[in-house]
Parts: sequence; structure tokens; C-alpha cells
Amino acid sequence: MLLLPKSPNQKLKLLYLMKILTEKTDENHMLTVPQMINELRLYDIRAERKSIYDDLEALRVFGLDIESVKSKTTGYYVASRNFELPELKLLVDSVQVSKFITYKKSLQLIKKIESLCSCHEAQALQRQVYVANRIKSINESIYYNVDKIHKAINSDKKISFQYFEYTIEKERKYKRSGERYIKSPYALHWYNENYYLISFDAFESIKYFRVDKMIDIIITEQPRDAKEQFAKLDVAAYTKKIFGMFGGEEDTVKLEFANQLIGVVIDRFGKDVTVIPTDSKHFTVYVNVAVSPQFLAWVFGLGDQARILAPQDVVGKMKEHIQTVAANY
Repeated sequence: MLLLPKSPNQKLKLLYLMKILTEKTDENHMLTVPQMINELRLYDIRAERKSIYDDLEALRVFGLDIESVKSKTTGYYVASRNFELPELKLLVDSVQVSKFITYKKSLQLIKKIESLCSCHEAQALQRQVYVANRIKSINESIYYNVDKIHKAINSDKKISFQYFEYTIEKERKYKRSGERYIKSPYALHWYNENYYLISFDAFESIKYFRVDKMIDIIITEQPRDAKEQFAKLDVAAYTKKIFGMFGGEEDTVKLEFANQLIGVVIDRFGKDVTVIPTDSKHFTVYVNVAVSPQFLAWVFGLGDQARILAPQDVVGKMKEHIQTVAANY
């Protein structure tokens, strides 16, 4: 009897069987042993029933959670995975709504997330990925900028980069005529759907840079400056003080709000903020903020339901801000 030569894939039978089970089965979609044999044939691998049973047991011993359900036939499926389907949906939604991830990179990441479940469950994920008129970043390098900044922080090195802004013609214009910035990176802050680098310069003052506007980041061999200053900095508390990632002179400001804005105040300053009722319709808070045009604009945007009570120099800045806005109309 003439024996057919074995396929080069024959030695990989166990691995291909694991691939088939993880990709094509879940608690709602099972494979029988004959179906597994047919699936293996697609990879040019021959198998017998007994060898499949032995392989299933070997995969169980390896750690793959294979369950079986008996009816007229016995079906096998992978019962548990590293991620549950609701967790994967959460990851997909997070990728889709993240403005800093480009449309192209979003599709690539979602495809990778789909590989963590069966092909049937992946269809459920695909129904999650459509968000109408979502504005996505056009800077593909952000994804890698974040990674490079983290590497620089972990290796305690300064980074060098160029920084740009957009002109009214929607073209990039490099700041400082393209001269490279050299900064000591210490943290990344997520604000208003954008990543910001928190860094120190040679004069040990805090500087912010939007990561999607940083170009050609290079990790230098120079050690970072201002280690002692950063060690004393509570990043979470500090970023709570600033508005729109614009710095300003820090001050303790007394604000009065209408009661219906309590949710807005908690969202902005946190649940630890001390709320002092002033009458049946209003309350006051004392907050440490960086007094900047962005802070004044935030208060102004709340209309007659919010006002600054003290200190007087900040009240004066608010009046000037209102007059400047009114002068435009």
C-alpha cells in the first residue's frame, strides 16, 4: 500500500487545533470532533477521532478551558478567555471615541481586539464601532509619540522634538522656526480628549505640550532636570487647578454658584470640594486655581448662575474679561 507523504503542517496539529477552537467556538458556537477533523483538513492536516480526543485533553492540561455539551452529538468550545465580551466591547468603545487615535489606527486596534474572541463574538464587536461624524486625529504619529514619551520617562532621559501649530490655511507652522525643544518629560495628562506632556525645562518651570502637535521625538542621552521639583508635585491636584491646559498665577478663589450647578462643580473640582450654602438657591466654594483667561471664560460660560466673589484682583480680571468680550459685539 502506497503511503501519502505527510503534510509539513502535520507536526503542528495541536497548535492548529487550538487556533480553530479559539477562533471558531464560544458558548453559543461549538464544534464536534468530525467538524474539527474537517477544519484541520483546510490546513492540510489529517486526523483521526482518537487523536482529537487526546489532543483536547492535552490542551486542557495546557490550560485551555475546553467544555463539552452533549445532545445528539457532543460539541466542544472554549469556555473562558483572558477577556470577557463586555470587557472587549469597552475596549473597542474606548478606541473608537478616542480623538487622538486616527481612523486608520482605530481600525487596526479594533481588529487586534477582535482576535481576542471568537469570530462570532467579533461580529458583535463590529456593531459597536460606528460613531456618527466622529472627529478623529489626522496625526498618525500620536500613537508612537505616547510610547516614546513613556520610554523616556522610564529611562530618566530628556526628549528633543519639534512643535507646530496650525495656520488659518490649515497648514502646519513650526514654533520657533523649527528649532527643537529639549524638555524633561515627567507625565502625560489626558484632558478634553487630548494627551498633554507635563515637562520641566532647564529653569525648572512646568511646561505643557499637546502630544499630537509634537513631531520627530528623540530620546536623548541627557538625564532629566528638576527631579526634586517633580517629586514635590501632586500632578492630579495641580492639573485640577488649571483650565484648558493653560497656566496662570495660582490663587484661592471664592466662587458662588446656583444650586443646580453642583454637578458641574463636582465634575470640575472633585467631590472633596467644600460646599458652603449661602441661601436656599446658592452655594459658595473656595478653590485653588491657575487664574487664566480660560478659567475666566469657564466662569463666564456659566452665565448668571456663577460669579467670582473674591479676591478683588480676580474679580477685576473678570470684569475686564467681560468688557473685552462685549467689545467684540
